[in-house]
Amino acid sequence: MANRFLIKGKIPLNGTVEIFGYKNSAGAILSAVLLTKEPCIIDNLPLVSDVLNQIEILKQMGAKIDWLGKRKIKINSYNINPEKIPSELFEKMRVSVLLIGPLLARFKKFKIPHPGGDAIGLRPILTHLEALKDFGVKVIEKDGFYCFEAPENLQGKRIVLKEFSVTATENVMMLAALAKGTTKIEIAAAEPQVQDLGEFLQKMGADIKGIGTHTIEIKGKEKLSGTEHSICPDLLEAGTFFIAFAITGGEGLIKDVNPEHLTMFLEKMKEIGVNFEIGADEILVKPSNNLKATKVQIMPYPGFPTDLQPQTSILLTQAQGKSLVQEPLYENRFQHLQELRKMGADVEVTDPHRALIFGKKELIGNKINSSDIRTGAALILAGLVAREKTLIENISQIERSYEKIEEKLKKLGAQIEKV
Repeated sequence: MANRFLIKGKIPLNGTVEIFGYKNSAGAILSAVLLTKEPCIIDNLPLVSDVLNQIEILKQMGAKIDWLGKRKIKINSYNINPEKIPSELFEKMRVSVLLIGPLLARFKKFKIPHPGGDAIGLRPILTHLEALKDFGVKVIEKDGFYCFEAPENLQGKRIVLKEFSVTATENVMMLAALAKGTTKIEIAAAEPQVQDLGEFLQKMGADIKGIGTHTIEIKGKEKLSGTEHSICPDLLEAGTFFIAFAITGGEGLIKDVNPEHLTMFLEKMKEIGVNFEIGADEILVKPSNNLKATKVQIMPYPGFPTDLQPQTSILLTQAQGKSLVQEPLYENRFQHLQELRKMGADVEVTDPHRALIFGKKELIGNKINSSDIRTGAALILAGLVAREKTLIENISQIERSYEKIEEKLKKLGAQIEKV
């Protein structure tokens, strides 16, 4: 099976690209279907390995799955058995952690293997476990499994999260939706996938206030209903294609995007000197000259997203001057910079959370390795702007979140092949 991309760079990309549904949003919503015994219909699913694996986990647990179209699925989780969770699939993905909340709400007692995910630094589920313990849930770690037991009469609580954790916020929201009384989540994450999950839970009949803010209040219900929902667009795919147009000097229209999800990213692009126009659900990127260095500070939403930092770093290699990137969230988020050095980039990682990028520097194709999803996306962008050919290894990482990225790029004129 082809697990490498070969890219010939220096070709301006032109044309229109349509953005698919957001993988991180799909992960939460495919978990939330477990909160009801009635069927749910989910549309605009991205057909990437993480999402397909999660659907397979639901299926092996006993959910009835019907595909109603290419991206539309009907899920009936009336007959679910958490003992049938397939360990090998569960351990592949970080998104598996989102099954904890709904399974606790419904079954009170079960065990799961350790969730997997990207190798971008310590991502323990401590924030989740602390929040669950506040609900009175007992958690024991034993033989590579987490064993959970919730009180029979689960009561809503005031939960103060230890950090703006997206998945911990989502797990607490799902658990609270079926708890008795009111749950107040403080230091809640406000990311688009959290908002999308909130909308989905409201359609199921949940009573939620404060979606999109850092304080969420949920009045628990005895039962939730089946519903229909369309996954929100993938802001990270949109941001990646935005930089692809900007870095190659082309002109492109990004369709089916919510620009409000990218406010801080787009402000920073304006500062760098990228020429673009924003529509209601589209962004037009125009040819841009004289890109300028800047400072990028990663913050929880609505700040600059950590998942667009590696791609933005590539753009900064083509900007005049010295740029500073500060990444407080993960300590291994600069793996792409080590690979970029092989291509001639002038970068200096001063500590695990700060990097300096000196531009403008011509990149030269080389053999490089994709260690995680966003590193892989960034290295594709580096290949598109580099002289000569670039070979990217381990592209199965990229395919966990980007659906057929090479086909989309080819339609825009890129020379990229799976080899």
